[in-house]
Amino acid sequence: MELAEIIREGEHLHQDFKFRVDDQRKIAKTLCAFANTDGGRLLIGVKDNGKVAGIDPEEEYHMIDGAASLFCSPPMTFTSKIWQDEHKLVLEIQVDKSENMPHYSLDDDGKWKSYIRVDDNTCLVGKIQLKVWKEKKRIGSRPEKLDDESLNLLRLIDTTPGCSLSKLYKLSGLSLKKVDHLLVLFICWNLVQIVYSEDKSWFACVD
Repeated sequence: MELAEIIREGEHLHQDFKFRVDDQRKIAKTLCAFANTDGGRLLIGVKDNGKVAGIDPEEEYHMIDGAASLFCSPPMTFTSKIWQDEHKLVLEIQVDKSENMPHYSLDDDGKWKSYIRVDDNTCLVGKIQLKVWKEKKRIGSRPEKLDDESLNLLRLIDTTPGCSLSKLYKLSGLSLKKVDHLLVLFICWNLVQIVYSEDKSWFACVD
């Protein structure tokens, strides 16, 4: 596939454009999001509208390498490729889906946070998703019958639009620890999903 074909795809779940890398902390979020989701590629030297601006590949590679090693935990691995569009150069960075999720990036506030890719956005994940990643391999299959607490919590999620974690804590009548535990089970059993937007997330029953 040629560079022009790739750019025509636009930004999506597996692709992001960057004019250039000015902030290693910020680009580390994108690297981690790709690794925590389904992998993806960065095209550096391409504007948001798809116009090729061109960059110095060596300089941009240095920025990416620093972001991956210094501002990602565990450190990220990636592959790179240089494209030429007439006299302009574009750096492609390819990140594979990680087998060591979650990856975290270091924010400006000095805290390690984890992200995923949702459509063409990089979204912060909360503690429930982190627990799902941790517990998924250990949680068994869904029981044939759920207890009353589980059924009541599922009904609450199903009937509460924009059902945030704080709403569940407030309305369920269960302990915070119990709500967390049941949510992790529901997600691993594919009964509930986390719905993300750029600045918030909530829970919804899987259709």
